[in-house]
Amino acid sequence: MSDRGIDELRTLREYDAEAPPLDNATRDRARARLFAAMSTTSATDRTAARPGRRPVLRIALTGGIAAAVAAGVLIGVPDHDKDGDGARAAGPGTSSPVMRNVSARTVLNDAAAYERKHEKAVSPRDDQFVYTKEIIQETNQETGARKSYVDEDWRSVDGSQRSWVMEIGHGWWSPPLQKDESMWPPQDWGTLRKLPTDPEKLILSFLHKTGPDDRNDSLDDITEQEWSDIHFSLAGLLKLVPVMPEGLRPAAYEALGMVPGVRAVPNQKDAKGRTGVAITYDDPTIPSGKGGYGGFFIFEPRTHRFLGFRDERTSGDGADMKRYVQLSYLDSWAVVDKAKQRP
Repeated sequence: MSDRGIDELRTLREYDAEAPPLDNATRDRARARLFAAMSTTSATDRTAARPGRRPVLRIALTGGIAAAVAAGVLIGVPDHDKDGDGARAAGPGTSSPVMRNVSARTVLNDAAAYERKHEKAVSPRDDQFVYTKEIIQETNQETGARKSYVDEDWRSVDGSQRSWVMEIGHGWWSPPLQKDESMWPPQDWGTLRKLPTDPEKLILSFLHKTGPDDRNDSLDDITEQEWSDIHFSLAGLLKLVPVMPEGLRPAAYEALGMVPGVRAVPNQKDAKGRTGVAITYDDPTIPSGKGGYGGFFIFEPRTHRFLGFRDERTSGDGADMKRYVQLSYLDSWAVVDKAKQRP
């Protein structure tokens, strides 16, 4: 590993941001993914660096190490909202008139259609920054204590300049990637622009972890473990890249709906208290009850417009274990010329 990779791992280990340490089970899952990444990654591979979710540091490490470290920090919450497709039937409808027994694929295809109709085309220059403002609410499940954060990021469009990034109120300068470093899923627009906007081709790109790919593979040949990895990449793309080139987010929604194990759960509250239908994922490659990456993607129950995310974080062991629910949504975004410049 490069000196920078070691430094970033040290940063990740020492990072606090008022967040309690990981519990043992979470560390075990992260450690397992770390060893798996280390054993399958060569120095020249552009392997999948699994993205984290709040409050994980969203930093790029060489190879597949960042993904493995970040993978275990957040776990899926119990079924509340959202509905999914992917060979799993949704539960029966509730007494709410807007809640329907609808498949995950239906929700995600509708979300894709809504996005295509309403998305704002944007073509930032390589020397610009994408500004995003995100609102996060974190609630202690036992005490009900709630904390709110406003996170503002300025990400270099082509990754050549340092970016300002925040995680639950803690901000820092993230240096640009070096020539021997890469990030997967990608966040630089040069790579994002090249990703296919056809959902099947997007899945195959994530299968090979190489970006655009012309190989004529069949989705029928994808293994259970590969589907788990594909889901991780799709969920990471949708969570970590709030602003994308035109057509990519709709394709990612449709691709997510094709992942076996993705399902819909009704009556999920978002950060604004709105009741929606959620999409979550039952990962068959991890023990039942251990949770998985992705949490809930919450959608408006009629139009299936995307509302926000719900995740759960744990800390401590045994009687000292604490559980936190995190709700978040994108408040605003813009393309600006300088880091720290507000629109």
